[in-house]
Amino acid sequence: MSNRLLDKRIMITGAAQGIGLAIANAFAREGASLFLIDRDEALLQEEAAKLKGEGYQVGARSADITDAKAIVAAVAEGEAEIGRINALVNNAGVNVFSEPLDTSDEEWNRCFDINLKGAWNCSKAVLPGLIDQGGGVILNIASTHAFTIIPHTFPYPLAKHALLGMTKSLGLEYAPKNVRVNALAPGYVATQKVIDYWNGFPDPEAAKAETMKLHPNGRIATPEEIAMAAVFMISDECPFMNATCLTVDGGLSVQQHPA
Repeated sequence: MSNRLLDKRIMITGAAQGIGLAIANAFAREGASLFLIDRDEALLQEEAAKLKGEGYQVGARSADITDAKAIVAAVAEGEAEIGRINALVNNAGVNVFSEPLDTSDEEWNRCFDINLKGAWNCSKAVLPGLIDQGGGVILNIASTHAFTIIPHTFPYPLAKHALLGMTKSLGLEYAPKNVRVNALAPGYVATQKVIDYWNGFPDPEAAKAETMKLHPNGRIATPEEIAMAAVFMISDECPFMNATCLTVDGGLSVQQHPA
């Protein structure tokens, strides 16, 4: 622990598992106070209790990020518990992959409600406080889908492209208020979502091997590697980084064809 996030009071969405949980653990070790949000109340409380048991200052509330009123109430509760929030990580998201003409209205709405509207609901809820405090940070967990397209993954890339657009727009809008808004774009990460993706194929091991072959170094990221990039972006180590996106994908999105 090096206290890189000391005095940071950070709200993290989708914090009960995967990348969100790895971020919560990394932030706690770096001295931050945390307010965690997830829809899975049982798992959220279990993970929050573990962090509290290790001596970290952590609050948690189950909330649906697509419900703007619920998020406003959650922010108020979080600030009562850990103090005024001065940083937000919009991590909660959902994979919605389909063929364009096979995409139902329900799938479209679910994709944009969670991956875009939810991030805006949370940003809108914390922005007045960040401005009032003289500044703060919002970090949106995007994806390499935010600037590349993989066939048969519609409409997920559209939502992530839009999230990157929102990042840039808010970053420019509130730069005069000393609010930084950035995005972090992971590629494949060893989370349950990716495992579930592999398991959707007739031969999961073959699907996993194909994924590994896409990467120059033959492996995918760990959640902890994404979390440490998030530590940097939330910290005061990059004060002039704003309205931009950091890609952490092992070079996946750079090469035209896998070796």
